[in-house]
Amino acid sequence: MSEFRQHEITAPQRLLDSNGNIAEPGFAKKLFWEYSRNDIKAPKFRIKEWDYYYIGTQDYGLCLTISDSGYVSCLSISLMGFGSNPFQMNDSEIGALPLGKLNLPNTSVRGDIKAKVGTADMTFENDGTKRHLYGTYDNFCNSKKTLTFDVVLTEIPEESMVIATPFDKDKHFYYNQKINCMKAEGWMKFDDLNWTFGEENKALGTLDWGRGVWTYDNTWYWGSGQMVLDDGNVFGYNIGYGFGNTSAASENMLFYNGKSHKLDQIKFNIPNRNGEYFYTEPWTFTSNDGRFEMTFKPVIDREAPLDLKVIAMLPHQVFGLLSGKAVLDDGTVIEVKDKMVFAERVHNKW
Repeated sequence: MSEFRQHEITAPQRLLDSNGNIAEPGFAKKLFWEYSRNDIKAPKFRIKEWDYYYIGTQDYGLCLTISDSGYVSCLSISLMGFGSNPFQMNDSEIGALPLGKLNLPNTSVRGDIKAKVGTADMTFENDGTKRHLYGTYDNFCNSKKTLTFDVVLTEIPEESMVIATPFDKDKHFYYNQKINCMKAEGWMKFDDLNWTFGEENKALGTLDWGRGVWTYDNTWYWGSGQMVLDDGNVFGYNIGYGFGNTSAASENMLFYNGKSHKLDQIKFNIPNRNGEYFYTEPWTFTSNDGRFEMTFKPVIDREAPLDLKVIAMLPHQVFGLLSGKAVLDDGTVIEVKDKMVFAERVHNKW
């Protein structure tokens, strides 16, 4: 018997009630809940809003983030190379007390973001049919050199993973959408790296769009994949747990040619000995109904810790090769072999 009810929302409604709590928790396949900062009853410095994009191929990946966490803003870029000599480069610019001044949109459907913090200058444009991501980052990773990028995401899938999750604390909530498998075209240039994204290397993009008021200390698990299968069909997934009260629904879902297929419970089996995690050893993902059974061979552990004791961000976002099977709602079995995806375990106090 599942601990999740998998309560689906199928019509537009306000996200928060008059007390600032989620009116009807659950999941949806489209952005039916209507979010507004004005409905939040918590202090402004506790509100967290972010747009995170991952654009990837089998050979390399680009992470872009614009976030407003109330008392800090953050623009960050990460580069990962997955070839014979794997590498990662991560850099962030932090600003003080944005308190909503970045004007992140209330909806992921459309709306633009333009932000400049320190030497990073990033723009995410979204007209409802395509997303244009471009910007520069001077002195990236203290190199005295400039990173530039320009990527357009199109063919936005009809369905996605949307979840409204309460916390067991008044006025706290988590509202999130994951849009996987967008078609990506563009480029990134830095130093001697000149990456292109396009149909020739089956580049795809994922959006992690989030708004909420979190509790102080959280550990969560998140995994995401997007790929063009050998038969030309487009497949992806979102899996995760550990964040908020998920009794109304899990955030586990498959995506196949633009349609969503709901999953129940997934478990991340990360090697652990005597309480210590070994993130670069092989993992597995297992499901309570046999619909998601995968092995995961890590290539890079993207670790960028910040531990100030009172405030801490301790992420392990691991990129690696996924193999196994997933089962769609109609029983169709999807076979996956050595596709580049990522999974993470993150402990935050903020």
